[in-house]
Amino acid sequence: MVKVEEKKIRVFSNKLVPKHVKLTKNEENEVLSKFHIKPYQLPYIKKSDPAILEIGAKEGDIVKIFRRSSTAGEVVVYRYVV
Repeated sequence: MVKVEEKKIRVFSNKLVPKHVKLTKNEENEVLSKFHIKPYQLPYIKKSDPAILEIGAKEGDIVKIFRRSSTAGEVVVYRYVV
């Protein structure tokens, strides 16, 4: 039987993929208190998302995403990993 090597694709090497950062527990608490929300009230992102897998985020983490915008420059959004 021939062993097939798995190629790992570097998601963030593509310029169209925005920067993703896993927040620390202190940063999570700051964001939640700033917006007066619970984590489950944030938009969801699946733990199987390639960017989430690459940064090592787990279910229950909050991820900060920096998106480029032609009108606003840079937009920061938050996602709850499910």
